[in-house]
Parts: sequence; C-alpha cells; structure tokens
Amino acid sequence: MSTVICKVDDLTKNSGSCALLTQNGQQQQIAIYYLPNTERKVFGLGNWDPIGQANVMSRGMVGSINDELVVASPLYKQHFSLTTGKCLEEEVSLPVYELAIEDQNVVLKS
Repeated sequence: MSTVICKVDDLTKNSGSCALLTQNGQQQQIAIYYLPNTERKVFGLGNWDPIGQANVMSRGMVGSINDELVVASPLYKQHFSLTTGKCLEEEVSLPVYELAIEDQNVVLKS
C-alpha cells in the first residue's frame, strides 16, 4: 500500500521540501529530497534535527561525502545520510521514509 504525498512537480530539483503526514493518528514532518539525477530520485527523512532541536532538515543542503548522499543540517552543519538517516559526525540518526515516484506522484511505501 502507498500513500500519495505530493506531485513530483511540487518539488524543487536537488533540494528539500517538507510534507506533513498523518499516520496512525500522529502527525509527522517528512523532509523530501528530490535528486532527479540519482537512481532513486526521491529520499525521505524525518524533518526534526535532533542536535539543533528544530524542524529544519528539509532546508539543508544536499551533497555527497565519500560517495554517500547526505544532507547538511542548516543549523550546526552535521551531515546525515539520505539512505540510512545516520549522522556522520554524531551518534544520532533521523527516521528514514521509503519514498518512490509512481505516475508523477511522490508516494510513501508502507
């Protein structure tokens, strides 16, 4: 089963966006990164920065470190893997959401 989050056209290439999703009665902010030149194209992480204590991860800069796709927190610049959610500098991680593109929609796989 999949949940439609948004249209691909709603996203900015090589950047992050934020979506509010309700699952099991709980609201969650998901940072969605649209990297059209990669195999997966869309990546989803929790938007809450556990170090900076704010919902800001969708505003981070995307890039790569040693072939690992990452996003840098806009607050204190720690790097988080887009595939595992693990921080490269600290012992923390972000939740990872499995996203895909289906019929020009970004969907959350469940």
